[in-house]
Amino acid sequence: MTTPTGFRTPPPPARYDHSHWERRRRFLRFLIRVIGFNFLVRLESVEGLENIPPTGPAILMINHIAFVDPIVVLHVAPRQIVPLAKIEVYDYPFVGIFPRMWGVIPVRREEFDRRAIQGALDVLRAGEIILVAPEATRSPQLQQGKEGVAYLASRSGAPIIPIAIEGTEGFPSLPFLKRWRGPKVHVRFGRPFCFHTSKERLQRDQLRQMTDEAMYLLAAMLPEHRRGVYADLSKATQETLAPL
Repeated sequence: MTTPTGFRTPPPPARYDHSHWERRRRFLRFLIRVIGFNFLVRLESVEGLENIPPTGPAILMINHIAFVDPIVVLHVAPRQIVPLAKIEVYDYPFVGIFPRMWGVIPVRREEFDRRAIQGALDVLRAGEIILVAPEATRSPQLQQGKEGVAYLASRSGAPIIPIAIEGTEGFPSLPFLKRWRGPKVHVRFGRPFCFHTSKERLQRDQLRQMTDEAMYLLAAMLPEHRRGVYADLSKATQETLAPL
């Protein structure tokens, strides 16, 4: 099936069923470990894995430097994760098969994608974890986050766990032997937090504030040269945040 924009529409189940995906994700994680982290990526350090809850829903929020960033998190996290990714990745040559097999939730970035939002909420309501890159694009420095992460957190009540990734810039590099002389990858899981909940319908400016406050928390975990539009931490507020 092809959408009017030319992208093949993946067939997500009507409601999320973890058992439907579990076995193939285990196999894919094995391939990631054997191929990706033995030959392509140098994983130097991982901190804060204890911040991922052993059960229940959560939203992992990453800075997005390179294509490999979500794969790094899928590898190191102790639980299976359902990432959200731009729908275009489904049509990438060769690697496009990976998001289809994993059950990645496709997102149309040029619109408010209700189908993607509902798919993410279904995963969270099933007690599982999703992975989002709020900037909705790759960048060496933080760009302004989109409000979707705040919307998902407020609708689901799931905690957000910020994740700082460093060392993936320039991946993949060819010939791959250069990779062994490049920066090593560091992953840091921050403390979970929630937003103050309200029964009232959130306005756009409220979602904007919630998103920016979450992004400042992520920026504080990154080196200064990665913070981008959130470089001035003195502007950070926490009026909407409720640390756990």
